Amino acid sequence: MQRWVKSRLFVPMLAGATLRERLVACLGALIGIGLTALICSLLFGTNASLPILVAPMGASAVLLFAVPTSPLAQPWSIVGGNTISALVGVAVAQLVAEPVLAAALGVSLAIAAMSFTRSLHPPGGASALTAVLGGPAVASMGFLYPFIPVALNSMLLLALGFIFHKLSRRGYPHMSVPVPVNTHGTLDPPAQLRVGFREEDVDAALATLGETFDINRNDLDRLLREVELQTTIRSHRTLLCEDVMSRDVIYVDAGASVLEARALLLDHNIRTLPVVDTSGRLAGTVGLRELTLAGDDIRQTMSTASTAAADDPALSLLPALTDGRTHAVVIVDDDHFVLGLITQTDLLAAMARMPLLEPETERLEPVGSAPTMLAAE
Repeated sequence: MQRWVKSRLFVPMLAGATLRERLVACLGALIGIGLTALICSLLFGTNASLPILVAPMGASAVLLFAVPTSPLAQPWSIVGGNTISALVGVAVAQLVAEPVLAAALGVSLAIAAMSFTRSLHPPGGASALTAVLGGPAVASMGFLYPFIPVALNSMLLLALGFIFHKLSRRGYPHMSVPVPVNTHGTLDPPAQLRVGFREEDVDAALATLGETFDINRNDLDRLLREVELQTTIRSHRTLLCEDVMSRDVIYVDAGASVLEARALLLDHNIRTLPVVDTSGRLAGTVGLRELTLAGDDIRQTMSTASTAAADDPALSLLPALTDGRTHAVVIVDDDHFVLGLITQTDLLAAMARMPLLEPETERLEPVGSAPTMLAAE
């Protein structure tokens, strides 16, 4: 029993949660609530008839700092949800004299109002309830209460959340990764979406489960596709980049002319040409399309190279090589020297032979860390 308690005590309740994330959330709430109260007290003094900080802000802080990717923790949800709910609560308090009935109506109507305005925020229920049962101090403020202090508290907390997340290098507000699109201007869906589950399959699964999940629709799609990818990588984890990569890599010096680079691409029938600096380290890549837009200096038009390590699973390159833009991934060592290159063709050929591969793939000995020349796609 004691062992079970120890093993379960600090297990994250949220998917992806870590101890570090929780500690960052604690620090954020400490700073956010503390500064919100301080600013409001400086603005309004210590007038007992004016609540400078309303209790629902504590719950808003939990969402803002602990689960900033939640749809319920986004800016409109925090400001709109709290303010709209408080408005509903004040209106119900003035129309319904019975406290119990007013409390029930206030919370239920607040949920409805937040749902219609797409501002669902759980602390909004507490804002509505406070407006109904807050006592003489809240009642005397009437319809001023939803704006001062509720909306003001919400906006101050949100502003501090923006600053805190930026300083801690966490993305906020949460922006869903765009759904892949066809980059060729045709009506076909992008390659990543032509097989596997579809949007209607996700909708059917949600309808079958009959539950509401606290995750953005696009994030759910992204999560499921990443699960598919990780399952594929795990199933073939013995196939590494070093098993698939071309080792005779054609490259061009950063100081070479556009004509030299174009000649290498055409002579070797390749689409991606790594560019190395004076020390031999990878600086970027160029292709024929980039070179047509270049002047005399290929460094002005080269793209950031997509890279991987030799001991990375080969199938981990699937997202990059199926994005409609990347034709090859450059394999580099820890010092960014070119070891090899994997093209779309290389990976496709390896995947075609997967049913024939033994669980432990024979490893090829590395030729060396210095870049030499690139195999044709």
